[in-house]
Amino acid sequence: MYQQMIFVNLPVNDLDASKKFFTELGYSINPQFSDENAASVVISDTIVAMLLTKPFYATFTKKEIADATRTSEVLLCLSAESREKVDELVEKAVAAGGTASEKVQDMDFMYGRAFDDLDGHTWEVVWMNPDVIQG
Repeated sequence: MYQQMIFVNLPVNDLDASKKFFTELGYSINPQFSDENAASVVISDTIVAMLLTKPFYATFTKKEIADATRTSEVLLCLSAESREKVDELVEKAVAAGGTASEKVQDMDFMYGRAFDDLDGHTWEVVWMNPDVIQG
């Protein structure tokens, strides 16, 4: 059965530092789609973050590249299998140099936190009670 994938392309200032950041979160780099201009971060079987140097990213758009430390261009949200896994990923991000959002969403059926990566891209991490999702 076909599973649709998503490839999120993000401009980064320092490709090596960004690769290190994401591997410290527990993700792997796919060398087949990585070089001096890009790194393919495998988040899951269907989610890949493509980290692109800003000059390389600029070859794909005529638009100005947003400075994610000053403006919000996208909010990325990853699911987690438990409340503990939400906290674990955010804590790994902070230990790797990211910045945690102070806002915590705790609504019994849903729990979420967020962090900014080294370039200011915001990553939300959310757990939802499967009993509530299934109705």
